[in-house]
Amino acid sequence: LSCRYFRWWVKKTHIEKKTAFIDLLCAVPLQQIYGCPLGGIGGGTITRGWRGEFCRWQLNPGLYHYQTVITNQFTVCLRCKGQTIYQQVLSVERPSNLQGWNWGYCGHYAFYHALYPRAWLVYELPGQQVVLTCRQVSPVIPHDYEDSSLPVGVFIWEVENGRDEDVEVSIMFSLQNGTGAKEDGSGGHWNEPFTFQKDGERVAGVLLHHCLPVNPFTLAISAREKAGTGVTHVTAFNPTGLGGEVWQDLLQDGRLDSPTGKSRPTEKGEVTAAAVCASCRVPAHGHKTLELALAWDMPCVHFGSKEKLHLRRYTRFFGSKGNAAPALSHYALTHCEEWERKIEAWQNPILESSQLPSWYKSALFNELYFMTDGGTIWMEVPPDCCAEDLQGPAGAGLSHLLPVLREYGRFAYLEGQEYRMYNTYDVHFYASFALIMLWPKLQISLQYDIAVTVVNEDVQPRQYLMCGQTAQVKMKNVVPHDIGDPGDEPWQRVNAYLMHDTADWKDLNLKFVLQVYRDYYLTHDSLYLQDMWPVCQAVMESELKFDTDNDGLIENGGFADQTYDAWVVHGASAYCGGLWLAAVCMMCKMAEVLGDTEIRQKYLDILNKGKEAFERMLWNGKYYNYDSSGSDTSSSIMSDQCAGQWFLGACGLDQGEFEVFPKSHVLSALKTIFEKNVLSFAGGTMGAVNGMRPDGVPDTSSVQSNEVWVGVVYSLAATMIQEGMVEEGFRTAEGCYRTVWERLGMAFQTPEAYREKKVYRSLAYMRPLSIWSMQLALERRAGQAPAPAQLPQGHTHP
Repeated sequence: LSCRYFRWWVKKTHIEKKTAFIDLLCAVPLQQIYGCPLGGIGGGTITRGWRGEFCRWQLNPGLYHYQTVITNQFTVCLRCKGQTIYQQVLSVERPSNLQGWNWGYCGHYAFYHALYPRAWLVYELPGQQVVLTCRQVSPVIPHDYEDSSLPVGVFIWEVENGRDEDVEVSIMFSLQNGTGAKEDGSGGHWNEPFTFQKDGERVAGVLLHHCLPVNPFTLAISAREKAGTGVTHVTAFNPTGLGGEVWQDLLQDGRLDSPTGKSRPTEKGEVTAAAVCASCRVPAHGHKTLELALAWDMPCVHFGSKEKLHLRRYTRFFGSKGNAAPALSHYALTHCEEWERKIEAWQNPILESSQLPSWYKSALFNELYFMTDGGTIWMEVPPDCCAEDLQGPAGAGLSHLLPVLREYGRFAYLEGQEYRMYNTYDVHFYASFALIMLWPKLQISLQYDIAVTVVNEDVQPRQYLMCGQTAQVKMKNVVPHDIGDPGDEPWQRVNAYLMHDTADWKDLNLKFVLQVYRDYYLTHDSLYLQDMWPVCQAVMESELKFDTDNDGLIENGGFADQTYDAWVVHGASAYCGGLWLAAVCMMCKMAEVLGDTEIRQKYLDILNKGKEAFERMLWNGKYYNYDSSGSDTSSSIMSDQCAGQWFLGACGLDQGEFEVFPKSHVLSALKTIFEKNVLSFAGGTMGAVNGMRPDGVPDTSSVQSNEVWVGVVYSLAATMIQEGMVEEGFRTAEGCYRTVWERLGMAFQTPEAYREKKVYRSLAYMRPLSIWSMQLALERRAGQAPAPAQLPQGHTHP
């Protein structure tokens, strides 16, 4: 495998000059610098570090540029009685360029706090009796499908004057034209000042036009003009020089010169920047607010193949001509108060709960960074698009596909910033709780896209690295692993993953069925259920072939044929067998809701047989064995063995006639996991290890069995909470939070996995969004769960 991968990697990266979908040879290095990213969903993101630097860029969809652009700074100027008394770049850096500026702010006087989608940077200006608080706001608002798509961030500067005299305060926002990449010097880029007035509100700033041949964009820095606030600008300056002219301009009177007219286009090798300054007078012992914004407009994008032009979601509201940055800036600066009200109305009930630990509140909201910063794309379906364009020859049964995608667009996010595959489905299974709880229409849209690929097939052959064999890229009636690589053409060509032929994976089809019912249970969307029902039947029929001995239970194939793609499974298994029985149960429930008595009876018979086989082959009196092979490690304790029960519990199908797994067995298994995988691993401080031997030693039979998977730990904690083990659930999840966010300094780049000795894998990963299943479990326990959904009386399935 290593040789095959290396040959493929050389061909991909050195001959084709493309990026590997998983680059095992050049992993992204850990930088403990990141803070809350800017921007809404699907329009690109710019991450601001906890020291205030702009340091991670994802404007081209799915492609990351890890570069701190030193020019991008906020600078404060204080003036009393007509004299400048203090002027400082609010950065601890001391760079080699712009040495005419006053750098080296003492970090002892600055404090950072983040609660996504907001962050706070507090500067206690030494010796000045002035405190600045910069509040960073992005429009990421649950159930909002308009403002949440906007590529903007707002910086609200609260100025507190503790002096006995008035002080004039100016905040200058400087920005380089570009992202710090070599393209910044490609030439032809230019800046121009702008003002935008609407409904009596006026903003002013500078547009920085970045004129690339593919995916050109405009950056906009701006400030809100209001009574007592003046806005000035510098259209262009050289960010590679000393910067003295800009510094002296501000120092002279706390204002910038504000030249009119656009700058000349840059020459090849030349870089340009601009600055905007907002100023106001703050009375003695008084308080004032200055509002600045950053917007970016890249409305039309190509993926790596350059085959199709895609329009981002926000173009529905702001147009696709590339001239929206002024209007975006105005909208952001005049709506940020409303955004904050909505964010607080959403977050405060959780933040104010004395029942919830502080670390959980931080983790719950801050893990949502991946909703925007996961290479996320949210695209419009072209207005002239017809159903056949989307669903292919076999998808005619999806009657609401076109209306859903037309209304809510197409959504996709990467498996991880390093694992470049969109909507990786075995992982999305875990992360999907964040979507269905906060933006349910995006989950529904994503499911329609998956359903389309299920009913169609892709007959192109391709060689798979693990097995060294050639197979079809995509089989009919099989759920794809992913919907494509941003370096190619997502949606058009699926299954970028080529480590395994995933047509033989045992979990993908099951995870589709489980999500369909879960989505229906939480949304009561009966049209969705009706559309998905034939697809669920098709994937379950396809899955039945894995029940080789007709005992009602599927068997694994003796290779790593599920989301643990390096951990081999033989025969019946706790993970896939549990998912199978949960999916069979949900087929019975969906058939009951839709009045399909024949299918209900078929799956009820399978369920009764399968439950007996599962208990007989895997239950050992304390927990469910990893698999039934009888191998040295088949008795390993898998932390994820209750994944099927997790989904059943989330949907209220865990008791009475739908009790698939005996409650006593579930509780015994969870207590064993807590005792062995949690408390006996790293002193109980790092979450649950994936595999543990009964004697309390981690299972080292694969590279994944002795890892902790953060997203799996959060889902395990949710399962514990569902079963009444609330304290154990919080203790289990807390180990992951403390390890990632505190001990390892991986804020806003939560990895897929880590080991006990500070080895980690795949920074910035999708699966930890599963923490929202903990919140659902808590809400269910508090009696806030949705009522069970039913179709109208007398309705039968289509």
